[in-house]
Amino acid sequence: MSESLNLSVENLSDPAVSAGLEHLIGRATWFDEQPPFSDQTLVDARAGSRTLLIGLRADVVVAAAVLGQGELEFVVDPEWRGVGFGRAALEQVLASGRTGLLAWAHGDHPAARALAASHGFSPVRTLLHLALDPLSAPEVVVPDGFALSDARDLDPAEWVALNARVFAAHPEQGRLTEDDLAARRAEPWFDEGDFLLLRDASGALVGYDWLKIEPGSTTGEIYVLGIAPEAAGHGLGRALLGAGLARMVERGCTAADLYVEAENRSAVALYRSLGFVDASVDVQYLQRAPAVR
Repeated sequence: MSESLNLSVENLSDPAVSAGLEHLIGRATWFDEQPPFSDQTLVDARAGSRTLLIGLRADVVVAAAVLGQGELEFVVDPEWRGVGFGRAALEQVLASGRTGLLAWAHGDHPAARALAASHGFSPVRTLLHLALDPLSAPEVVVPDGFALSDARDLDPAEWVALNARVFAAHPEQGRLTEDDLAARRAEPWFDEGDFLLLRDASGALVGYDWLKIEPGSTTGEIYVLGIAPEAAGHGLGRALLGAGLARMVERGCTAADLYVEAENRSAVALYRSLGFVDASVDVQYLQRAPAVR
């Protein structure tokens, strides 16, 4: 049985809309064991640079989509899955005539694969979700000539410039701006001591390990780990990763997780060498052909 669903454009400046979306995200995150939207997607939606679409049933938000910058992410409330809401949401977005869309499926679910294939989408990126449980503090060895600090020693412009170089080929991470950084630092989960920085003998920033620990959570996320290209291959990534895991233990975490591009073999090998194992997979799809009717 397939039910109809109409999506309407809404604004997160409306407290009722914001509360409804947060409730939906919470339910989906609990059910799927991972969030339905990336942090940058939500930052952009709040800033108005991406469009938020909401679907209601009896004044309750049961579906939401965020569209912009050529990308789409959407979620259906777990209680309302299997009745055609996902198909209805996708078809309404495609009815606007947009082509070449990139769409994320957080969790490589068979239903998502089937929906993507039937609407002309094919997989183009794979993001691995890796987990380490139980978590223990490794020995932290910082190579000679380098020093660790945290975000109290952060120059936003310096970090943004390094991040852009580290992730020059990364579609999302490499384009973060100082405004994006400021928005993250304003999030309730942000802690200055969880943003580890590595500087060389001259004081130049050469690496960072940014942690995300949600309030009340015992799982810490390696939010983003980066090493300057010219400093790679000298054990700095392992040193920063170890320092980040030690910081998580200090904060009371008992498990850790992270997301990494499947094709980044050196990073995947580093994480696996410290005991991280597969937890789930996110797949990005590109619309290459018209929908199959």
